[in-house]
Amino acid sequence: MSNPPSSRPQAIVPQGRTRRFAHLAAAAAGVAAGAAADSLSRLARGEAVDLQASLFTPGNARRLAERLSTMRGAVMKLGQLLSMDGQNVLPPAFAELLSGLREQAHSMPASQLADVLEQEYGADWHARFRQFSFEPIAAASIGQVHRAEAADGRLLAIKLQYPGVRASVDSDVANLALLAKLPGLVPAAMAADVSPLLEQIRAQLLRETDYQTEAQQAGHYRERLGADPVLYVPEIHAGLSTEHILAMDFAPGRPIDQLARDDVPQSVRDQVATALCRLAVREVFEMQLVQTDPNFGNYLYDIERGRLALLDFGATQAVSDTRMRQLRALGQAVLGEDRSATEQAAWALELLDPGDDANTLTQNVATLTLLLALGEPLRHIGLYDFGRSTLVRRVFELGRAQLVNHGVGRAPPADLIWLQRKFVGTFLLCARLRARVDLQAVFGDVLR
Repeated sequence: MSNPPSSRPQAIVPQGRTRRFAHLAAAAAGVAAGAAADSLSRLARGEAVDLQASLFTPGNARRLAERLSTMRGAVMKLGQLLSMDGQNVLPPAFAELLSGLREQAHSMPASQLADVLEQEYGADWHARFRQFSFEPIAAASIGQVHRAEAADGRLLAIKLQYPGVRASVDSDVANLALLAKLPGLVPAAMAADVSPLLEQIRAQLLRETDYQTEAQQAGHYRERLGADPVLYVPEIHAGLSTEHILAMDFAPGRPIDQLARDDVPQSVRDQVATALCRLAVREVFEMQLVQTDPNFGNYLYDIERGRLALLDFGATQAVSDTRMRQLRALGQAVLGEDRSATEQAAWALELLDPGDDANTLTQNVATLTLLLALGEPLRHIGLYDFGRSTLVRRVFELGRAQLVNHGVGRAPPADLIWLQRKFVGTFLLCARLRARVDLQAVFGDVLR
């Protein structure tokens, strides 16, 4: 039970809106200063100034990742979303440096960790464990995970929520909204409509910081998934779980983005990607219960046993019968490359804006184009090679151009924001793994 030196960088989680805003403002100022310095350097060399290139420099990525990693909470969660959804869109060096935010946040100092354990378990918390490692095996935006052996010998993963993170959600989102209004920090069209997106992030983070609800959701999900030769959900242990601690069976393995290494056989990458695609389809059309955060760190692959552990159910969402039918109709229309049917399905899902001004019409056309483009892997006969495909880059370039030039348009219904993230995120995982998947076989009878 000793407190060994940690190999991870450590920092106390800053609490209070004023203190957290100071960290966030410093991050924004650092990025702005870095962009200005890069622009001046370009001018000195006689080069044209490229604001986007000056913003997305490796130096800015390091400054931003370091600051967000220290803060944790909602602002780091936003950085995680950017690091994942920016793959193949942001400059590779920038995306790679931000990718560490997915599971390598600063960890709590041992003294703060001991305070959390005593607050949740009592002064005699040591008696609950034969062993407890103070070195975290993962540290992310909401909490960090430790390996432990329970008093009865069970090997566990103990997820501890950072102190004050749940209480800081509202203030973090308010601070982000305030910074978004600063001239030049984000595209003007996006800044005008950023409030609905931030509200969805706020609601999602409040769900993710409710560990008691997450424990229930994990149990429901485990039951609906049933026996599966590849996928499994570690069992939650209620006796060692509290409002701010989640105890579960320890799952061996490594985050699946590490399978992208060249020494991992193509067959393994194909198997994992196919299993995750099948899971996404099962979640929506069979289980009607979706884990909507396809963060790379939420899947651990045990290469020796060929099994994939599914983690983190704070973002779990139910799918109604009506929504399931609407999504099936959209999938069928996209599969058939039927623009008229795709438009009809998009209206039913409230993905299009009923306004009649020129900007709105442009937005609607762009949305339909994006939907049809995303259907490319579904229409491909045989194995679709995500490693060779340019689909992810093309789709995000279309989306980025639409965002910068015309704004975000009508915000989709809240549930669709996260369901969309599940499918797009699963495709991103396939691209990251350079996997080959027969998506017509995966969707099977669902779209026929």
